[in-house]
Amino acid sequence: MNYLQLKWHKLMHWEYWPMEFIYYPIFPVWLYYAIKARSFFFFNAANPSIKNGGMAMESKKEIYDIIPAQYIPKTVLVKKGAPVAKILEEVSTAGIHFPLIAKPDIGLKAFGVERIKNEKDLSSYIQKNANDFLIQELVPYRKEAGIFYVRHPNEEKGQITGIVSKEFLSIIGDGTSTMELLIKKNPRSHFQLDVLKKKYGVLLNTILDKDQEFVLVPYGSHTRGAKFIDESHKSNQKLVDMINEICNQIPNFYYGRLDILHASLDDLAAGKNFSIIEINGAGSEPTHIYDPKHSLFFAWREIMRHWRFMYQVSVVNYNKGYGYLSFKDGIAMLKANSQLEAQLKMI
Repeated sequence: MNYLQLKWHKLMHWEYWPMEFIYYPIFPVWLYYAIKARSFFFFNAANPSIKNGGMAMESKKEIYDIIPAQYIPKTVLVKKGAPVAKILEEVSTAGIHFPLIAKPDIGLKAFGVERIKNEKDLSSYIQKNANDFLIQELVPYRKEAGIFYVRHPNEEKGQITGIVSKEFLSIIGDGTSTMELLIKKNPRSHFQLDVLKKKYGVLLNTILDKDQEFVLVPYGSHTRGAKFIDESHKSNQKLVDMINEICNQIPNFYYGRLDILHASLDDLAAGKNFSIIEINGAGSEPTHIYDPKHSLFFAWREIMRHWRFMYQVSVVNYNKGYGYLSFKDGIAMLKANSQLEAQLKMI
């Protein structure tokens, strides 16, 4: 696709629009709830055991620490400046082996998440990353789902309000085209071309065999090219019961999205063959809105519906003694998050 075709595709598909174009038109709804709560940062009380309610600047390691170990990958926190030899020792002690996953402890949008194949890759990652980061075992399951969960603080059972499956960004060989040409044939991958050139270099000149699949980005991040598919209709009582069982074991967790690698939704509902790779709190989006079949009006309805849930949960917790974030601390959080995002984009 040429430059003008790409621009037109982006203009006609709202999923690629800047976040402010999506959220600013419905900002009055947020303001309405803020006025009712008497706090612009009422979300702090949505998940009292997570910093800032999980809106931003929360430590992933601190969240992993409140999730039962059987549900998450083996994880090691690496402090900035730690020598490679010490890191390798801690990783080995934890039972983690190459290849593995490295990602920022405080991060967003999957920026800085990398698959590390060997010690050389690890050394390179350390040099690029100026902050604390996590090392995790590589989870074997290839399917990823985002399951949005909401529970009233005075109730034992919550609900699944959305399910999204994630297709990792990939290309299929035709036996004649280079990887770069295959990338350029699909707008979703073409938008990622600059990043992919930086990552793969001359490898993009390779010609894949006919029907050979190559996964370009093995992470379910919309900002890194994954395609999101709304599978909310696949929710059933067995799956709801399993997610309830998990979330009831996480202290004061009432609102957010569980990102889960799994073999199948049926296995997940049965409590087997899955691993929670992240839990996102108040900052979670109901990411099933990004299914290309959905309109912007559908997205607005879903976002506002989830804001209502978050407001309701936060008010109940506030009345139980969990405070809102002060305006000063809230503004500081937003500034820090903006600076962090700019920093992570450089990794």
